[in-house]
Amino acid sequence: MKFIVSSTYLLKQLQVLGGVINNSNTLPILDNFLFELKDSKLTVSASDLETTMSSVVDVESDTDGSIALPARLLLDTLKTFPEQPLTFVVEDNNTVEISSNHGKYALAYANGSEFPKAVALEDPSTTTISGDVLATAISKTIFAAGNDDLRPVMSGVFFQFSTEGLTFVATDAHKLVKYTREDIKASQVAEFIMPKKPLNLLKGILAASDEAVTIEYNDSNAKFTFENSVLVCRLIDGKYPNYEAVIPKENPNKLTIDRTQFLNSVRRVSIFSNKTTHQIRLKIAGAELNISAEDIDYSNKAEERLTCDYQGDDMQIGFNSRFLTEMLNNLSSDDVQLEMSLPNRAGILTPTDGLDEGERVTMLVMPVMLNN
Repeated sequence: MKFIVSSTYLLKQLQVLGGVINNSNTLPILDNFLFELKDSKLTVSASDLETTMSSVVDVESDTDGSIALPARLLLDTLKTFPEQPLTFVVEDNNTVEISSNHGKYALAYANGSEFPKAVALEDPSTTTISGDVLATAISKTIFAAGNDDLRPVMSGVFFQFSTEGLTFVATDAHKLVKYTREDIKASQVAEFIMPKKPLNLLKGILAASDEAVTIEYNDSNAKFTFENSVLVCRLIDGKYPNYEAVIPKENPNKLTIDRTQFLNSVRRVSIFSNKTTHQIRLKIAGAELNISAEDIDYSNKAEERLTCDYQGDDMQIGFNSRFLTEMLNNLSSDDVQLEMSLPNRAGILTPTDGLDEGERVTMLVMPVMLNN
């Protein structure tokens, strides 16, 4: 087995696949990349058993074969090369020799047949979506997904496909984000929960890509196919909580404010908040929003006044500043609207501009009890 490939091109492909590999694997073979050569097409794969990703790399070759090469060693070596052709040759003594312009390097390899095979999806449903739309949907929601191992369904992003549109939801019980595309429709109704790791990989690869992504899914696995790559992952098993039930429908108090100004103010004031609760207080009266925080243990306190557009009754409501900051950071609009009903009911944050036709973002943040 022998092939010639560009060093920087191979490195770029392997760095993407390297994101699949865990730092500590139960099976030693998973510390390797699988190289499969057939008809001068090299398919490189990486897996952690839950997620398997493979890319097709263009090489010069007239041989076939399959070997597993140590991922860390190969990546560290490729990073040091300037752009040049590299020749990989499988030797008889169970090593692969890499020849560059200036030297030769030998790596021990494992048998390619030991590498776990990606799951084949039986009888899947299919939806096609543009890469940048999927990347946006992931980045708008994934930050709100939980990290609680006891509630695995909330540690992923809920995909809901229907003939009306596509909906992506993430929540950790303190905050919730619902991202909807009404301009893209699926052929049939389906819902599944995607784990975070493959979503982070997809988000990184697909950002600013207008390639079409084909999503195939059944009850247990999902497969994403785009450009020259395929990602197959196991879905999170379980039923997603009824998120519609927690979104309050009647919200008479509506606050509209400049997003950047609000974000900067929350950031500054929160420095003075209690280090365990991160609590800030919003006090709204007329066209004035008063943001304050206090850390009684250290006698630290801060207060800022902003002008805003407000319709509703005067009210005071407390939020965890970290959740509020994360949400405001994740929006790209100039102005945002915060809708509230009562100090103990969730607030709904939505962008008032900057969205595409058919695009909707609803963010929900649970209040914290104010200690008056």
